[in-house]
Amino acid sequence: MSTPVIQVRDLKTYFQTPKGVARAVDGISFEIPKGATFALVGESGCGKSVTALSLIQLVPEPAGYIAGGEILLNGREIVVLTEREKRGIRGNNISMIFQEPMTSLNPVFTIGDQIIETIKLHQKKTSAEAKALAMDIFGKVGLPDPEGLINEYPHRLSGGMRQRVMIAIALSCKPDLLIADEPTTALDVTIQDQIISLIREVKEATGTAVLLITHNLALVYRNAEAVGVMYAGKIVELTTTRDLFRNPMHPYTVKLLRSIPGGEKRGKALDTIPGTVPPATSYPAGCHFSGRCPREMEGCASIYPELAERAAGHKVACHLHDAEFMAGPSSKPLRHEPDSLAPLAAPYAQRKVLLDVKGLKTHYPIRKGLLKRVAGFVKAVDGIDLTVREGSTLALVGESGCGKTTAGKSIIQLLRPTEGEILFKGSDLARMDERQMKPFRSLIQIIFQDPYSSLNPRLMIKETIEEGIRSLKPGLGRAERERKITEVLERVGLTPEMMYRYPHEFSGGQRQRIGIARALAVDPEFIVCDEAVSALDVSVQAQILNLLKSIQRDFGLSFLFITHDLSVVEYIADEVAVMYDGKIVERNSTVEIFSNPSHDYTKKLLSAIPKIDPELAGLWRLPGR
Repeated sequence: MSTPVIQVRDLKTYFQTPKGVARAVDGISFEIPKGATFALVGESGCGKSVTALSLIQLVPEPAGYIAGGEILLNGREIVVLTEREKRGIRGNNISMIFQEPMTSLNPVFTIGDQIIETIKLHQKKTSAEAKALAMDIFGKVGLPDPEGLINEYPHRLSGGMRQRVMIAIALSCKPDLLIADEPTTALDVTIQDQIISLIREVKEATGTAVLLITHNLALVYRNAEAVGVMYAGKIVELTTTRDLFRNPMHPYTVKLLRSIPGGEKRGKALDTIPGTVPPATSYPAGCHFSGRCPREMEGCASIYPELAERAAGHKVACHLHDAEFMAGPSSKPLRHEPDSLAPLAAPYAQRKVLLDVKGLKTHYPIRKGLLKRVAGFVKAVDGIDLTVREGSTLALVGESGCGKTTAGKSIIQLLRPTEGEILFKGSDLARMDERQMKPFRSLIQIIFQDPYSSLNPRLMIKETIEEGIRSLKPGLGRAERERKITEVLERVGLTPEMMYRYPHEFSGGQRQRIGIARALAVDPEFIVCDEAVSALDVSVQAQILNLLKSIQRDFGLSFLFITHDLSVVEYIADEVAVMYDGKIVERNSTVEIFSNPSHDYTKKLLSAIPKIDPELAGLWRLPGR
């Protein structure tokens, strides 16, 4: 048997912090054979990206350091190499595709300069040879007009094109190991499919080993041969992809799988994981998942479970599969979560129309010349019709740049439309000035994609939420405002004392809850959710989706749900409108769209979704008594 491309043995990567040593990666082992894809999955903060940086020897110093273990590349230990020797390996033997290409590409150099520099450095080519090779690689990764593109700057390319450029740079030296760290997060489903297909083709053609880091479990199911489930610095389950999805053995793995949204779960609450990943400075002495585990026992927090083979080729670190532990006094159950999912209230059969959009157009002028005369228009939204009923969710889907966000902002008058009617409860918002619009501002709210950039970092959460109440409900006194803030924070699963913290003190999921609380505080009837769950871990995403469904049920709210994640759409939406190039090309009930799409573009979107076989969901049972 040939030597694996990469072998990781008991790797430990620690960081010195003001709060003590953070054990970001705390003793993990795995290997990847030539031509294989190994997926590393888990929530944010589990150590996945630090593992990747450790493999490519880019752990940020001096705070970060490899505290123990071995990393063998083609049988050669690389941790002990000199910095000069490591530079020879990076980009040449090991390449990495980062999650956000815009932060990885130098904005002051052309695309051509950046890939040519890599080829000249590692392959000792002349400038002419490197340029020819660069254009050849651009063609192979599906980039249009390689000769023209080579002189472009990163900011002039779309997200999908920038990611292809990153892949081209990573593959330019034919690496033995390609690390793909969330390579498709926040990309459209069609672009995502193209990127993953490209990585698969390269792997098959060159025998490159791939480490895929992602929280998209459907992507793992379709593209990886083996999986490591990582939690709080450790691998808690390690097996083939087929075995993991057919027989998940760790309670954490089961909870992750059961939190995936989909059409088969419509009308039910998604399974969620309470709490958050513990900080790397204060892991418990025993199982790191204790405290969140639905099957926690008396000895779990104090006795560490070894990662051991519990079935053929299937390793798991859980006391539930340790016969000796289960026979002892420490196995007394502390909690036993029921295995079934709670149902949500059924949708109303008949609903009144709350919002009726007719012929909406939002055009942006193109100005040229010294006098900035209008030379044309960008037709971002070009005559769309939408209807949203009371207590229902309309999903607006399509690729980036098709006009979804512009449509949402135009409907709630954050952008002034060029033409059309926006009838909200019979009143045309498009004909109102700001003074006339003010009474409607409390009824119409928006939840943004990135809650951190939409929260003022200088204001406490109390001040952020109170700002909207003061403006839109000036009649409320101080005591009433504080009561309202307390109510909405508790409603979204946060505690009242959290109102005295700042945005940076919260996790991404908590910040999204704060964004929802801010919207709810002014008693809206209609909310635009603009990519409200994009880029969230699947477990956090499940919590937010459950929250949105429950507040819709309790308050009769209506949602315009703007997203490119069609699995979320299938779960949460009553109706779907498919948008392309500023127009609605298909609109129907969610069931009809997913079972019988009519438009070719809709069929293209649906065919690009990576899916887990629905029948496997029936196998995901929590282990233990």
